[in-house]
Amino acid sequence: MPIIGIWANYLAHRAAHIEDTVARGNALLIREGKEPYTIRYFQSAEEVQEGIADCEILYGYFPADVIKQAENLIWLHAASAGVDALLSDDVYAHPEKVILTHSNGSYGITISEYMVMMILMLMRRQIEYNRLQIERTWKNVGEIRSIYGSRVVIVGTGDIGTNLARRLKAMGASKIIGLRRTLKAADPAFDTIGTLEHLEEALKGADVLALCVPATSETNGLLSREIIAKMDPKTFVVNVGRGSAIDQEALTEALKEGRLAGAGLDVFTPEPLPKDDPLYDLPNVILTPHVAGNMSLSYTSDLNVDIFCRNLERYFSGEELHHVVDRKLGY
Repeated sequence: MPIIGIWANYLAHRAAHIEDTVARGNALLIREGKEPYTIRYFQSAEEVQEGIADCEILYGYFPADVIKQAENLIWLHAASAGVDALLSDDVYAHPEKVILTHSNGSYGITISEYMVMMILMLMRRQIEYNRLQIERTWKNVGEIRSIYGSRVVIVGTGDIGTNLARRLKAMGASKIIGLRRTLKAADPAFDTIGTLEHLEEALKGADVLALCVPATSETNGLLSREIIAKMDPKTFVVNVGRGSAIDQEALTEALKEGRLAGAGLDVFTPEPLPKDDPLYDLPNVILTPHVAGNMSLSYTSDLNVDIFCRNLERYFSGEELHHVVDRKLGY
């Protein structure tokens, strides 16, 4: 009997949705004289190690170094939107027969809200007020800034970037520039659209640079030392994509020397960020440990499971899957 392996530590009540989908699919398969599927829930890394070898389908956050044990794997649906760790043929026992899909579309709300929070905290100098609270000091730190009337550059105009653009536009941002790999229409919340090659030009006078791009050969080192050196000192940088998009050493130097206004960073190179990294000590930086997305928000989990279940219905019906990743392109 073929097995669907599911990393279940974030499913909670949503398991019923998966089970109903599998039950309907099995009814269809049985009518066609095909073997039905069984579900295997993994509650720990040890259970994954013990049971992954027999799975034809996997759904969840599976470490790349254990996926190769899935000798029967045909379809891997990553619970994440970013899949850079799952692209290499070395990840799979039989890479030629594995379909990789992702959960892009489930993180736009939670990550865009995170980015709005970061931007507001930086602009309104909340880091300083947090320190004053710890010191039990009553003090007005002075002038602040606003999203209203600001110029924002968003690199990545997909689900996350679009959700961010809509929220910032609603809050009064005067100019929102979207940059993407290819030049084509995007959401009306973007005032203009350009390609990644336009980054340096777009950053002139920017109040905010928001990075929400996957790790690919095109985005690696996108915010280079050369571009950082030419950026406006008033610019805040927020990164929720991958740490590899930024020359982290150059960014740290610019923040330390006041050549950038501040940064809100959720992703780094490497991860976890070493305890002795100088970013920890900078007064104009907010750091979080790659938590802008994940399954902490219940609504995100609902969307994520729904994307998998809709694809599962297609799989049972022999239809082409959605959210398929081209492992050579990286998205």
